[in-house]
Amino acid sequence: MNDSLFRVEPVSPVIGAELSGVDLSAPLTPELFEALHQALMTHLVLFFRDQELSFEQHKEFGRRFGELHIHPAAPKASEHPEILVVHGDATATFVPGELWHSDVSCDVEPPMGSILRIEQVPTSGGDTLFASMYAAFEALSDRLQRLLGELTAVHDGQQYYVGRYGGGNLRDGVYPSAEHPAVRTHPVTGRPALYVDEGFTTGFKELKRAESDALLAFVVRHCAAPEFQCRFRWRPNSVAFWDNRCTQHLAIWDYFPETRHGYRVTIKGDRPFYDPARSAKESRGDLVSP
Repeated sequence: MNDSLFRVEPVSPVIGAELSGVDLSAPLTPELFEALHQALMTHLVLFFRDQELSFEQHKEFGRRFGELHIHPAAPKASEHPEILVVHGDATATFVPGELWHSDVSCDVEPPMGSILRIEQVPTSGGDTLFASMYAAFEALSDRLQRLLGELTAVHDGQQYYVGRYGGGNLRDGVYPSAEHPAVRTHPVTGRPALYVDEGFTTGFKELKRAESDALLAFVVRHCAAPEFQCRFRWRPNSVAFWDNRCTQHLAIWDYFPETRHGYRVTIKGDRPFYDPARSAKESRGDLVSP
């Protein structure tokens, strides 16, 4: 609760909060920016209702949190390359986000956060699930936490983008791929989070193929456990702002042949790292989030 700036209503005990009393189209004061940033660090994903934003207002809100990211398959001729169109209708053969994932985790420096505004919603359905990767990591046994903390996950954009976005419009001319620690330390909170997802992760660098496949299947299934999740029901002009460094999400495509349409702005991040000592300090309460 922040009576002076906005009202916070948690969606679940582990992830998600709906904020009211905030106009995202207006410039953020330093005080409001800090309060929103702290709310994001606490709740991992923030939800807002009744937000009518122009493309420029949407981008400006995102820029308050960092430089904007260009999607690997963004149309090169677009007037607003920072805006990713999120669309599903009766002609669609897929919808963005239909597998559990952290946005563009296949980039060497994956996005810090994403801000999605849905403008048109179906009669029912089209919800998005969000899951806390802090909670997913903490639910593992100590031994499995230590094992995953020693592993490198391979993230490959080609396995997800081929057949969905095509290969003729790529940002860098090739499908992105990267190797990241399977557990990452959040650069602000210091908390450890699983960084393995169904959409992009193909395996673990240090393991034999059969071992890697088996462990990956377990981790992907584990990350999708309902106790780590919240569910958001969209209404026209709703906004979700999530932290890709400690969450995954899944867009539910249950509304075919109706239409769901919106726009996403994504914020650049940095290269994932894992610092067991720092994560241990956080778990003892030695670190204080800004």
